[in-house]
Amino acid sequence: MPRDHTGWRSRGYLPHYDGAGETQHIIFRLADSLPKQALAAVEHAPREERLDHAETSLDRGFGSRALARPDIASVVANALQRFDGRRYRLLAWCVMPTHVHVLSQQAEGWPLAGIVHSWKSFTSLQANRILGRSGPFWARDYFDRAMRSEGQVDRACGYIEANPVIAGLCQDPAEWPWSSASAARSNKSRLEAGGPGGTTQALPTTPSELWALRAR
Repeated sequence: MPRDHTGWRSRGYLPHYDGAGETQHIIFRLADSLPKQALAAVEHAPREERLDHAETSLDRGFGSRALARPDIASVVANALQRFDGRRYRLLAWCVMPTHVHVLSQQAEGWPLAGIVHSWKSFTSLQANRILGRSGPFWARDYFDRAMRSEGQVDRACGYIEANPVIAGLCQDPAEWPWSSASAARSNKSRLEAGGPGGTTQALPTTPSELWALRAR
C-alpha cells in the first residue's frame, strides 16, 4: 500500500534519505559480515564516509558468505527484480557473497525503508529454509547514498557491476550471474535475435542512457 516519504531520518548510527524520484545506491549485508572491530570503525567514521568504510570491510568476505551459494543468490536476485518498474526502477544491482548492491530510482508512494524491508524479509525466510536454520540472516540496517547527477549515476553503475571483478570473482562483469550486467547481456542477446519479422531493437549502451530511459 502506497505511503508517504519521510525525507531525512536516522536509525542508530546510519542516516537515511527517502524521497519520491530519488536515485539511491543501497547496500544491505549479511548479519555476520562485519566483525565488531570493522563495525566500530564504520560507526565512528564521518557520516559521508561510512558507506565507503563498510564496503572496504564487506569486500574482504568475512562471515558465512551465504550469498555465495547459487540457490540463495538466485532467491535474492529474483526478489530484487520482482517489483522493478512498479515500486522502484532498477538501474544496477549485484549480489555479492556477503552483501547486496542496488542502484534504484524510488517510485512515488513506496518509501525506501519499506522496499528494503520487503527484500530482506522475504529473502531471509527463503534463505533460512534453504540453510535449515533460523535466526537473523540480514543485518538490521542498510546503507544508502543519494545520487545528485547523471555522472554520479554512471560511476555508481560502473562500480556496482564491476564489484565481482574487483573482488576477483570473475573477469568480466557480465560473467557474474547474479547481477544487472549479466541480466543485461541476456536481454541483449534475446533482443538482437530479433522479434517477429527478424527486426532488432536499439538498446541503451551507457548507464546514463539507461537512467534517462527509465526516468521517462
